[in-house]
Amino acid sequence: MNLFTFLTIALLQGGEAATNPNAGNSWSMWVMLILIFVVMWFFMIRPQRKQQKELQKFREGLKKGDKVVTIGGIYGTVVEVKEKSLLLEVDSNVKIRVDKNSVVRDFSDTAQQQ
Repeated sequence: MNLFTFLTIALLQGGEAATNPNAGNSWSMWVMLILIFVVMWFFMIRPQRKQQKELQKFREGLKKGDKVVTIGGIYGTVVEVKEKSLLLEVDSNVKIRVDKNSVVRDFSDTAQQQ
């Protein structure tokens, strides 16, 4: 029995309880509400938290020589790492300082694959 079948059966039972108050299946409404919240957490909140943790771990692990992309789409190589900022070299002798939170990914692996 898959999740869709279970939800369909529970909805049908909930509909019967709404039309027939003597059916006594008001608990099925609570079960459905709980299931909806569990499914939302499992498919929406949990993956987002996992992604945020991976991004935070990536930002903490940045080191000199890493090739990164910022939120604004600036490609650069890390020259200096401080607690809250990075110094990126974007071209020959062109360096900019950016906040660590603006770095979103490492493109050195994808550049090697292409």
